Amino acid sequence: MQITKYILGAVTAASFAGGAFAQTEIQWWHAMGGANGERVDRIAAGFNESQSDYIVTPSYKGNYTETMTAAVAAFRAGEQPDIVQVFEVGTATMMAAKGAVYPISELMADSGTPFDQSVYLPAVVSYYQTSDGDLLSMPFNSSTPVLWYNKDAFAKAGIENPPETWDELNAAAQALLDSGMSCGYSFGWQSWVLIENYGAWHNIPMGTEENGFAGLNTRFTFNNDAVVNRLQSIADSQESGIFKYGGRRGDSLSLFTSGECGMWMNSSAYYGSMVEQAEFEFGQTMLPLDTDVADAPQNSIIGGATLWVLRGKPEANYPGVAQFMNYLSSSEVQAWWHQETGYVPITTAASDLSREQGFYDENPGTDTAIAQLSLNAPTANSRGVRFGSFVQMRDIINEEMEALWAGDVTAREAMDTAVERGNALLVKFENANN
Repeated sequence: MQITKYILGAVTAASFAGGAFAQTEIQWWHAMGGANGERVDRIAAGFNESQSDYIVTPSYKGNYTETMTAAVAAFRAGEQPDIVQVFEVGTATMMAAKGAVYPISELMADSGTPFDQSVYLPAVVSYYQTSDGDLLSMPFNSSTPVLWYNKDAFAKAGIENPPETWDELNAAAQALLDSGMSCGYSFGWQSWVLIENYGAWHNIPMGTEENGFAGLNTRFTFNNDAVVNRLQSIADSQESGIFKYGGRRGDSLSLFTSGECGMWMNSSAYYGSMVEQAEFEFGQTMLPLDTDVADAPQNSIIGGATLWVLRGKPEANYPGVAQFMNYLSSSEVQAWWHQETGYVPITTAASDLSREQGFYDENPGTDTAIAQLSLNAPTANSRGVRFGSFVQMRDIINEEMEALWAGDVTAREAMDTAVERGNALLVKFENANN
């Protein structure tokens, strides 16, 4: 099985010329634009070439929020796709959409398709499992935040090793400033990196009820001293240039790839962007440990998205959907996807294949994300987060953190307000789904 190079238009034309009208079409809505969108097209084409009964048609529907919103609206109108890509913070919302979702474990059993959940990385599938261990959606583009660093800048500043703690990170940032750089570090997706993963990395909860996994009556608790103290320290370091805020999501990438900031905390999935944009030697290492909070790191949690199967399509479609999920999970496809993008391979076999192919030897540090996720068996605090309305909650956290970076509030005020506003959302979600 392999991913083949092709020209999308030519393959589509050839497929229809060869009698594709007899094939069952499977619609796949996704949120991957640019180069990753082209890679999605190649995965679909590879599957289509591997068999003659089904044809997967991928369609880009905008960013994660736009894609999920479009799918919900389409389902209500009876025009839903077979498969939709939904980011991890939409998990609770999708679970609450009773009657709309066809759980992967159930789909595979109903279609008689061989399926072994034990082959998937525990840190990846645990996020998307029920309390009984059934898999709700198929992991696809899973990532985790890492610390990217400019090796050339480190060498110039005399920094021999990448930092392992927050104290070392601040010392490295100061050394970079002393060597002539204007910024020590920045980060993106700040709720994911500095609250969700900070909590998991230090084995402290973000909320009650096992971060929402154990029940809808969960409440946020991330306004704890550990988070507040770390965020205040970061805010205070702006004046010297140690930290510079560069915006939400991946907006701050250019601060790193341009050489302005020597370090950047964000998704491992920016590997492809680093290769294309950075004109210096770069590396990635694990997130820094706050030694005032923990003696050793626990494990990081995933981001990215999974593929959800929606009900209401013709029964003839679902065996093809199950077959496609198996194709997507194959070692060859996952190893290729991992090596091209920096997303984590969802199976141990795909990781082993990447190692056998020499990818990690040729590209040191590209197995950092896997190492972080697998560092220890996940705890109730480090399995992930499953809060209702969390898409809106991240907007609230962004607003409060930006007020902190602007100097309008303290970290204590920002986090207390974020928790208060967030808990109001959780109560509303709980009442709507009980």
